[in-house]
Amino acid sequence: MKKKRKYGLKGRGVDRRAREEVRVLLGKAPRRRDLLIEHLHRFQDRYGHLSSAHLAALAEAMKLSQTEVYEVATFYHHFDVVKEGETPPPALTVRVCDSLSCELAGSAKLLEGLSLGKSVRVKHAPCVGRCESAPVAIVGQYPVLNASVSSVEKAVAANQTRCPETPYVDFNTYSKGGGYQLIADCLAGKRTREEICKIVEDSGLRGLGGAGFSTGRKWKIVAAEPAPRVMAVNIDEGEPGTFKDRYYLERDPHRFLEGMLVAAWCSGVGEIYIYLRDEYAGCRAILEKELSRLKKLTSFPLPPIHLRRGAGAYICGEESAMIESIEGKRGMPRLRPPYVAQVGLFGYPTLEHNMETVYWVREIVEKGAQWFASLGRNGRKGLRSFSVSGRVKKPGVHVAPAGITVKELIAEYCGGMLEGHAFYGYLPGGASGGILPASLGDVPLDFDTLQPHGSFIGSAAVIVLSDRDKASDAAKNLMKFFKEESCGQCTPCRVGTAKALTLMNERKWNQPLLQELSQAMMDASICGLGQAAPNPALTVMKYFPQEVG
Repeated sequence: MKKKRKYGLKGRGVDRRAREEVRVLLGKAPRRRDLLIEHLHRFQDRYGHLSSAHLAALAEAMKLSQTEVYEVATFYHHFDVVKEGETPPPALTVRVCDSLSCELAGSAKLLEGLSLGKSVRVKHAPCVGRCESAPVAIVGQYPVLNASVSSVEKAVAANQTRCPETPYVDFNTYSKGGGYQLIADCLAGKRTREEICKIVEDSGLRGLGGAGFSTGRKWKIVAAEPAPRVMAVNIDEGEPGTFKDRYYLERDPHRFLEGMLVAAWCSGVGEIYIYLRDEYAGCRAILEKELSRLKKLTSFPLPPIHLRRGAGAYICGEESAMIESIEGKRGMPRLRPPYVAQVGLFGYPTLEHNMETVYWVREIVEKGAQWFASLGRNGRKGLRSFSVSGRVKKPGVHVAPAGITVKELIAEYCGGMLEGHAFYGYLPGGASGGILPASLGDVPLDFDTLQPHGSFIGSAAVIVLSDRDKASDAAKNLMKFFKEESCGQCTPCRVGTAKALTLMNERKWNQPLLQELSQAMMDASICGLGQAAPNPALTVMKYFPQEVG
């Protein structure tokens, strides 16, 4: 007689204690799939890591497969997955930024010199968005600016692990200064969508996250799609050298929030999601507090507004990867078409905006399209928030006319070059925008002006190099960043960035092979990360041939 076959669930069983800990920690929070990353943060914050037992119990509670939970947990840098039998990491982690601005300021020596004992984990980290204060170390969530070995050791000894709150314009102060009158007038019928859209379109305001698409036109495109429509605000800001969004959020968050509400109203959006990078713990505290006040104290109806927390992945700055992350998945870019304006978050038409784009909306509407449009130089329109770092006396966010040249920016806004440093080269658009020589320092900085030189402005992250630096070393730093941040979805990017870095680490670059590899990456990568990753190598070979043999 045949033995009766037993059927049952395969895979890891759920530990009874872990099941109870999941129940207690989640409380009454919904168990929806799109909240998976939020729930993973709860366990990472509470226990300092994600155990296999907790992941299995969380999968059961959310009615997901363990594979789905595990693949998301292991995708993001800020989740520490500890397998059965492994030792959990120390309770405190110190991250030392090793992106280009911090490397120029000596982060490698800082990382090498830190010895904080077995109770503290020290590791390198990609850009943390504080490039004006390089080098930077993050103790828990506490940023140590212009860090030295002694200042980091002091922060650890004092148990400074929480990000301090900076002074900012709160709800009451903003409202007393005329804040929220514009959106109130819009909702009361005193302004029309057509009127506001025309003002914004005539002003020349374009997307300030990098793509540069006309803001007013984008509103019209989304509004023409069938309801329901949603909005996703991108504050991932992981591009090395970029920190303008953090700068504005730490000072005037309600100007951003009102602009966001106006954009949503003009586009017929019924629900809003704000995606904020995990490195910005201080900004998250501000937004949580001020969103709560906004919902309680406004006299007009608000759409549902959700604040979502990233988990350490540069790729989520790409709009469709961000949408995947908001949905609780790995941040992997989608193939297009369809575009997110047609099929985006949860399958709905989606208005996707960078935070700074909507930050300007109130001022443009109040002062008029001509005010903003007239502020540019060299035939360009508007203002740009330049995140400047590197070898200048006054790094920081400098609001300057669109079309200003980098030489003018350095001289008029940055106090000139550091003493003893001569201007050698610059990155006009962060890691993706390529590296240009000082001889091209008179090219206007704006959308469409840099492309003929193999570069672009992107998020206007300007990193200045001096004669003490090598552009080839900068390019290696950037390619290492792209290699580590590739989501791995497509072969040209996943394999191409690794192969390019290997070739660039040779004393003499194999330029024909690098050119061929770069072309393959630009032609076949799914998203902008792989398509733009070769730019630093290509521009160095073109403009700094003496450095690469």
